Amino acid sequence: MKCVVSGGTGFLGRHVVARLKRGGHDVSAWGRKADYSSLVGCDAVIHLAGEPVAQRWNGEVKARIRDSRVEGTRALVEAMGRLERQPLVLVSASAIGIYGDRGDEVLTESSAPGTGFLAETCVEWEAEASRASEFGIRVAKLRIGFVLGHGGALAKMVPAFRAFVGGRLGTGKQWMPWIHVDDVAAMFAHAVENEVRGVWNATSPNPVRNAEFTRELGAVLRRPALFPVPPFALKIAFGELAQHMLDSARVVPEAALAAGFEFRYAGLAGALRNLLG
Repeated sequence: MKCVVSGGTGFLGRHVVARLKRGGHDVSAWGRKADYSSLVGCDAVIHLAGEPVAQRWNGEVKARIRDSRVEGTRALVEAMGRLERQPLVLVSASAIGIYGDRGDEVLTESSAPGTGFLAETCVEWEAEASRASEFGIRVAKLRIGFVLGHGGALAKMVPAFRAFVGGRLGTGKQWMPWIHVDDVAAMFAHAVENEVRGVWNATSPNPVRNAEFTRELGAVLRRPALFPVPPFALKIAFGELAQHMLDSARVVPEAALAAGFEFRYAGLAGALRNLLG
């Protein structure tokens, strides 16, 4: 299939592009700047582009985060609709931020959205992607969790642990829905190649609490996880984002498991050893 990947030059996008190429697909990729001309004659569109969330928030940053996803997806879908021949499928990224802060509640694809900026942004984002179905395009939306890989948020955490100053965030009781980057890439390829429709949670079947995550990370790096990061320190570093970093979302990939999708890295220890051991 001829595939186009928006955001294909980023951390996750590079892995998705590589996975699709290994599957024998013809892949074109663009970064943050859209290249709608590459849509002509394509069979599948994988939409990953968006302003990074992991930065200090203010009003301007939040506007960029929302607009890059909501307005960006709207523009992409409209461009697809104008084509003489529409793609067969749109696989759009979304995020587990749609669930908000839910404590110990087990969250599946059928769970209602939460509240707050990220949740509301994700609801609008998914709604724009769903509009592609009006053109007869199959639409799949993958709600991505905390992605573990050589890059991304994990790369920012490792130096603190190597320097013996790593630790849990706040109380550490909040659930962290994580996933190995290879499994995310495989899930996007699976959604392209199979009749996946609607929402899938792109998370490991085994979410962990933040305290367990930091213990496992410390163990793999052979460092103690002794220094908890207090909420006020997160607030200084990340502004309003700090509250979302303490949110608890016990997300499970019910749809993927029901469809028989096989996770290569279902357990946290194995995933971290693969990346850091």
